[in-house]
Amino acid sequence: MTLLGFIILLIIAAVAGSLGQAIAGYSLGGCLISVVVGFVGAFLGSWLGRQLGLPEPLPVTIQGETFPLVWSIVGSAVFTALFALLFRRRRVI
Repeated sequence: MTLLGFIILLIIAAVAGSLGQAIAGYSLGGCLISVVVGFVGAFLGSWLGRQLGLPEPLPVTIQGETFPLVWSIVGSAVFTALFALLFRRRRVI
């Protein structure tokens, strides 16, 4: 994979991660965190899709590397929601 292909893959992961965070309604951080959330979401979403026996609806192929766009967004939303449930600050009364 060339540098340009890797940068395009990072941009797609950032968009997927930020969309997942927007769906979950909780932001973990900035652009670099969105890239990480996008890649974690791709792994989590792909695993979830395989466990449920669902197909990969919109894979994006960049220089031979396939990125599961829809499952990345779903996985990012699930990951962000779980993170928000576990680490959200709670008010002490």
